[in-house]
Amino acid sequence: MATALETNVLEAHPRESGNKNQARRLRKDGKIPGVVYGAGKDSLPVSVDPRQVLRILHSDTGHNTIFDLTLNSGERSKAMIVDWQYEPIKGRLLHIDLKRIAMDKVLTVSVPIFLTGVAEGVKTEGGILEQMLREVEIECLPADIPSHIDVDISHLTFGKVLRVSDLPRSEKLKFLTDSNQPVAHVTSVKDEVAATPEAAAAEAAAAPAEPEVIKKGKQETDEEGAEAAPAEKGEKKEKK
Repeated sequence: MATALETNVLEAHPRESGNKNQARRLRKDGKIPGVVYGAGKDSLPVSVDPRQVLRILHSDTGHNTIFDLTLNSGERSKAMIVDWQYEPIKGRLLHIDLKRIAMDKVLTVSVPIFLTGVAEGVKTEGGILEQMLREVEIECLPADIPSHIDVDISHLTFGKVLRVSDLPRSEKLKFLTDSNQPVAHVTSVKDEVAATPEAAAAEAAAAPAEPEVIKKGKQETDEEGAEAAPAEKGEKKEKK
């Protein structure tokens, strides 16, 4: 199980906290604004290279990656990405929040769950695998954060549910997510087909709501016509 401790280095440069115009000028120069905090130190406004940040976010360990943060003042510490913002239309990185990490103190993180193998209920019983939970919250030391948790589902048949309590355990990891929470199970295709008439009945029950909307629109149209009617009569009188 790979851990989130990587040899990535992110260079940060102190900046003056300012308004949106200053942030725009910073982005125009190929940098993005950010903030560094944690480890009992005051928060520090910084600027970073978005390409370095994206390389970390797109790595196997993603935002759980612990990397070396360097400042041009000579400071060097372990850090994590705790928050980031994208531009909604073009998807460009806009801002980043970084947290200094103490390697001897436990952290709470969410780790993805990867299902391995082919479920018996899918292979021999014609079922469909459904994964309800894709991340689990754990507590551990920074160096022990796993990149993901693998669980074998080859034994999964109809009537069996894979729960958090069935995930591989380690003395270094403390699971915070409810142990009874379902992770995955095999559902029947027939059950989904049988549910279709119920969905249709529900839609039919909701159908009477449409005439009200149409009626409301019609009333608005009639009112508009009523307001327009005097003008039409006036036009006829002028013609006479």
